[in-house]
Amino acid sequence: MTWSTRQLAELAGTSVRAVRHYHDIGLLAEPERASNGYKRYGVAHLLRVLRIKRLADLGIPLSQIAEMGETDRFPHDALQTLDAELAGTIERLQRIRVELALILRQGTHADLPPDMGRAAAVMTDADRDFTVILTRVLGPSGLSALRGLLNDQRNEPAMSEFDVIPADADERTRIDLAERLAPHVGVIIAEYPEISAPADDSPVGAKRAAETVGKALLDLYNPAQIDVLVRVNQLILGSDEQSPAS
Repeated sequence: MTWSTRQLAELAGTSVRAVRHYHDIGLLAEPERASNGYKRYGVAHLLRVLRIKRLADLGIPLSQIAEMGETDRFPHDALQTLDAELAGTIERLQRIRVELALILRQGTHADLPPDMGRAAAVMTDADRDFTVILTRVLGPSGLSALRGLLNDQRNEPAMSEFDVIPADADERTRIDLAERLAPHVGVIIAEYPEISAPADDSPVGAKRAAETVGKALLDLYNPAQIDVLVRVNQLILGSDEQSPAS
């Protein structure tokens, strides 16, 4: 007894399109044809399709099944590799579930790790976006410093003023804010230097990390804020240059 392509697909629990695809990629040998030109499949074809479908359902790619050939009834290496990949996937999904549980319980922002998300709740949009970018360019030492800084929230009036300074603020306002902000920023830089100067352990390299941070600052903060930051940096550098002589 033989079967048509449709009948074979129905028996194997798959589709005619899948059977034809198996032919196209060399997984299934072409059967003999009847006098009317239609393909006629036998038991061997059915067993082959069932085996292909079973291995595919287990997660083995069709390309890998093709490499096995038809004689490997127990693809030990392929199954072992698949098992290791699944173990890694399960571990990753379990970590994600733990993070999701923390995010849902704390009500924190999902674009930051849970141990940083709570601090993000009181950030401006610009600060939060900037922090997200920092998490991508800082290495282990920088991320550790960033966590420390976020958990070390200090009430500094000048920082609150910086958050709301309008883009068209006059020069006197910007100079005054920079002078009041510089001591606070200087303390942060001294305590968390890995944030202001990305280390060599950055996943993108220190140079690209610095370039990315600079571009993020320009895109996320308004012109007055950028001017204040430049003035703050100049004041801090001036203090560092004067300190040896003092």
